[in-house]
Parts: sequence; structure tokens; C-alpha cells
Amino acid sequence: MTQFSPFLNRWLSAVGPDKALSTLAELMGGAVFAINADGEILFWSRGAERLFGFSSEQVLGRPCGSVIRCHDHDGWSSVVQEGKIRGIPFEVEHAKGGTIRVKRSAQAFFDAQGRFAGAIEILWPEPEPNRKDIGTPPANEAEVFHGLITRDPALKQAFQIIRNVAQTDATVLIRGESGTGKELVAQALHEESHRRDHPFLAINCAALSAHLLESELFGHVRGAFTGAVKDHQGLFKRADGGTLFLDEVAELPLELQAKLLRVLQEKTFIPVGGDHPITVDVRIVAATHRSLREEVKAGRFREDLMYRLRVVPIFLPPLRARRQDISLLLQHFIDRHNVQGPRRIQSIEPEAMRVLLDYHWPGNVRELQNVVEYAFAVGRSDVLQVEDLPPEFREEPQSPSVPNIPAAESEADRIRRALASARGRIDRAAQMLGMSRATFWRKRKKYGL
Repeated sequence: MTQFSPFLNRWLSAVGPDKALSTLAELMGGAVFAINADGEILFWSRGAERLFGFSSEQVLGRPCGSVIRCHDHDGWSSVVQEGKIRGIPFEVEHAKGGTIRVKRSAQAFFDAQGRFAGAIEILWPEPEPNRKDIGTPPANEAEVFHGLITRDPALKQAFQIIRNVAQTDATVLIRGESGTGKELVAQALHEESHRRDHPFLAINCAALSAHLLESELFGHVRGAFTGAVKDHQGLFKRADGGTLFLDEVAELPLELQAKLLRVLQEKTFIPVGGDHPITVDVRIVAATHRSLREEVKAGRFREDLMYRLRVVPIFLPPLRARRQDISLLLQHFIDRHNVQGPRRIQSIEPEAMRVLLDYHWPGNVRELQNVVEYAFAVGRSDVLQVEDLPPEFREEPQSPSVPNIPAAESEADRIRRALASARGRIDRAAQMLGMSRATFWRKRKKYGL
């Protein structure tokens, strides 16, 4: 008896076969991927991203063997020869190193002439013996979460908060410096939520004037102002059913804060020049590098709106507070560029690694990514050298004198000022304060700098 209704193909056309496959993969768990007759990856589930450490952007269209590095060299041929395999244990390598024991099942497909046409594979991590918290990486292991990579316990804790709050419609406020990945967190909240199949839209509240920002957020009707020759749907209307990310929300003009508060409270708004309210169902995720409490004290932000936005606050630590992640992220960005070619970096010069680890990283992860891109552009050898780094990593401060650091400042402030003056170079900053390098490192760790 057939397993399919005669209307299945019509239903698949309506919902989209790609969406159906993606949903089925998520429900099954584990890593699910599909390959064509040439072994090129056509589908890469979120579970595969988590298991292997490669994003779908990195692997789609690539030969499967170049991504899934396993210790079973006959694995792929066995799928072709046997047609299917069920629950076979073997080991694969993670993108960041180390091996993962998995159980593998696969089903091959053949065309009318009996030629191999591709396969779908599923891999589940094998439980480690005597370990109760299956699925939670050990504290010192890297965790990959929607494009965010870390070994840092504080950031891992933030990942868990994101997973939990994503199951609700609570408003989230993300705090973090520029370049720490606030938009990636907002996208992760969306992808983990029931809204994932609806739009995710983002806007930087500091990038537009108050007039343009109001029109972009809430839309306008024809004739509302000079140049409004037709109706315009704003982001709130276009994001209906999904998520709207308001970056740099502290820069939102006061006159628009009341309108945003109305949307949060009543789920309605009126377009610019309109006279009829529009009802929407939109989840708000906001982000800022400022303290909203300080903005409220300064009279630049409404207190009632602050409480509406920060129902669940999530703090992203700066890269300088995640020193163990520098080498991890560095290798991640190098691997990404190695795939794209033509240059490949196989190792890092010890002096270059020392300079990178000593740097203060004011631009955080985004700056590190730019540094790797610069190195690939200017260097030619397969070794990353100091000469491949941007000029600020090789320049000495113009003045060798100790900066004017007020004695009344706290020790933490003195260390922070010295680091800024020395452009993140540890040896130089320690010399400015008359400390040994070891003492300087110890005090930095003490103050979380």
C-alpha cells in the first residue's frame, strides 16, 4: 500500500520542498545532509552546522569529502554499493579540531538506469559514557551557535538564555560593544523561535534622521509629505508574524519612543499621514552599546520604554574579556578564507600570534575578522606573519614617554588608559605603568580587562 496521498506533491509545491525537508531534519535531530551524484552537498541542516562546526554557507556546493573528514575511508563507497546503511558507528573531525563519535545512517538514490543519483545521510552523536549532560559541551570545548563561536563560559551561558527565551515572545535587549555579534544573537533568537518561517528584518536607529526613521519603521500614506507619491509599508508591517531587530535603539529620537511604546503595549500603530491604526504581531529584539539606565537619567530615553525593551537583557562580553576565543576565532576565519582561495594559511608565526593575543581588540570580533581579511589580501606565504597584519599591529606609539595618568585614578582605570595609549600592546602598557608583564597580566585578569 502506498505511503503517500495523491495530493502530496501538490502540498509540497505549496509549502516548498526545501522548507519541508528543513523542518523534517530539525524534528529528527542530529546532522542531516544531502548530496548529489557527484558527492556535492545540496542540503546542510542546522544540526549539521552544530555537529561539524561548518555553516551552510561554507559547505553548500562543495564535495562532501572535503567537509566531512572521517576516519572511515570506505564510508561513501559503501553507501553506493549497499544502497543504505543503518546505525554504523564511526568518527568525524570537527571544524575546530578533535573528533566526534557518531552513528551514521544513509539512503542512496538511483536513477532509471541504475546509476547513483545522490543520498541523504543522518548522523547522531554517540553519548559519552557516564555523562549525564548529553548535548552540553564541556566547559573548555568550543561551542558553535548560529554563527557565534566560543569557549567562554559567560557567552555559553548567553547561548542557553537565547535558547530558552526564544520559546517565548518576550522582548529582548542585547547589550554589547560594537563588533560583538549583536545582530547574530538577534538572528539566533529568531531562528530558534516559532517565528523562524516569517520575516526577520533589521534597522540601525542611528543611521537615519528622525523623519526618515519614522517612515521606515511605521510606513506612510501617499501625500503624507513632499515626495510621498505612493503608500509605503514600514518595517513593522513587513515583519508581521516575524521579528524586528532595532539596533542602536538608544539613539531612537524621543518623539518616536512614544510611538514604539504604543506598538509594544497595544500591537498597533498609525502610519505617517494615516488615520487608521494597523495591528501587527511582531517580536522586538533591541540592541545598544549604551546603558539605557544612564540614558534615562540623562533625559534622553523614556523609562517606561526601557522597561518594555529590557524584559530579558542579554550581555555579550567584549573579545578582550574572552582571551581564549582569540585563537579559536582566528583559526575559524582562516579556515573560511582557505576554502575560498587562492592563498592558504597553514600556520601562524609565534610572534604574530603573540601580537594578536596582546592586542586590546576595541573592534571586537568584527575587527579580528577584518584583520584576517587584510592578512589574506597582503600576504603571500602559507605562514601568517607579523608583516601580514595591519599597520597598527606593527607601529610603536609615537611618543615613548609614559602617558599622563592621574594618580587619583583607580588602578583599573590606569591599566585601561595605558592599554589605550599603547594601542593594545601588553609589553608597552606594562612598561608605561612600571609593571612586569606577568604582574600586568594578573591585574588585567583581576579587573576583567
